[in-house]
Amino acid sequence: MAEKLKRKSMHIAIAGNIGAGKTTLTRLLAKHYKWNTHFEDAEENPYLHDFYEDMQRWSFNLQIYFLNSRLNQIIEIRDNNKTTIQDRTIYEDAYIFAPNLHAMGLMTTRDFENYIALFNSMMRFIQPPELLIYLRASIPTLVNQISKRGRAYEESIRLDYLKRLNERYEAWISTYESGNLLIIDVDDNSFFDSAEDLGEIINKIDSKIYGLFETA
Repeated sequence: MAEKLKRKSMHIAIAGNIGAGKTTLTRLLAKHYKWNTHFEDAEENPYLHDFYEDMQRWSFNLQIYFLNSRLNQIIEIRDNNKTTIQDRTIYEDAYIFAPNLHAMGLMTTRDFENYIALFNSMMRFIQPPELLIYLRASIPTLVNQISKRGRAYEESIRLDYLKRLNERYEAWISTYESGNLLIIDVDDNSFFDSAEDLGEIINKIDSKIYGLFETA
C-alpha cells in the first residue's frame, strides 16, 4: 500500500458547509496517510469578523481574500510535489458563497460579475483536485457542530443562511464532473469521535486513490 501511495503526489480536497467537519477530517486523514495539509485561514482573515457584523459591506472584500488565498494554496500544492489535503476548495467560494451573497442582496451585481470574471480567468491556469471529498450534513448537524466549537464570530450565523448554502452545495455537487468524488453523509458518520466510522471513510478513500494511482 505504501509503495502505491509514493508513486504519485495528489491534491485531495474536502468540501462542505460551515460546521460540516472539514478541518477535523483534514487533520485525521493527514495523520493517517502522512499527507501535507492546507487549512482555511479563517482566523487570520482580516475581513471575517467584520463580515459577520455587516455582510453587505464586507462580502466582496471577504470573497476576494478567500479567492486569492485559495489560489495561492493550489499553486503551492502543485509545486511541492507532495500529496496534500486541502480544507475547502476554490470552487466553493465561486459556486456557493459568492452566488449566495449576491442572491441575498449582500453583494452587488457589479461586484459579483467582477468576482466571477476573475475566478474564470484563474480557472484557465489551475487543475482540479484528484479527489474531492464532500461532507453532506443536515442543518441540525451543522448547528450542533458550530455551537460545539464556540467561535464568537459564528454566533450570528442565521439558519436561513446555512440552509441556502446547503441548497447550493447540493446543486453544485450533483453536477460536479471535474474529478473523482466521494460523498460522506455526516449525519450517519461520527468520524469526529468514532474510530470505526473514520475507518469506513479511510476504506472508501483507499478504493478511490488506489484506482487513481493504478490508472495514472
